[in-house]
Amino acid sequence: MKMAFAVWVTGLPSSGKSTLATALAAQLATRGVDAAVLESDELRRIFTPHPVYTEDERDVFYRAMAYVGRVLVDHGVPVIFDATANRRAYRDRARQSISRFVEVYVDCPLAECMRRDAKGIYKRAQEGAASTVPGFQAAYEPPEQPDLVVAGDRETPDSAARRVIEKLVEKQYLQATA
Repeated sequence: MKMAFAVWVTGLPSSGKSTLATALAAQLATRGVDAAVLESDELRRIFTPHPVYTEDERDVFYRAMAYVGRVLVDHGVPVIFDATANRRAYRDRARQSISRFVEVYVDCPLAECMRRDAKGIYKRAQEGAASTVPGFQAAYEPPEQPDLVVAGDRETPDSAARRVIEKLVEKQYLQATA
């Protein structure tokens, strides 16, 4: 059985997580690695179709997300988590349950995330229509010891994805190419 791994890409909303996850999946595919991207917005439509984003709901959601990731990894499917997971405990729980795990922190200033705001979440928060946006009204706990830090405002997605692959090779989760 092939040995799979999980990469959790975390950071503030609009920091560049999804862009990095997409670039990473594409670069892995060129190496013959078909990774499953577990994107939080997509999974939330299934697990919590009418989300209210309470702490309890987030805890249940990220437990479920980590469980799905662990099952996939246990069955030989590499996983890329594309999820803010605003509390360290959510990501730490996944790390504890998945032995071959890499946490990537997309560090991007809040002002830049707000400028990008493709989904309009910061705009809704400023208008009072949202009250639990991580890093704005709700806490976002950056990783204390991420495996890799990516500069979301200065690094290209392809360059960042290459660095994630280098980290996977360094940890021997992925074979080096000739």
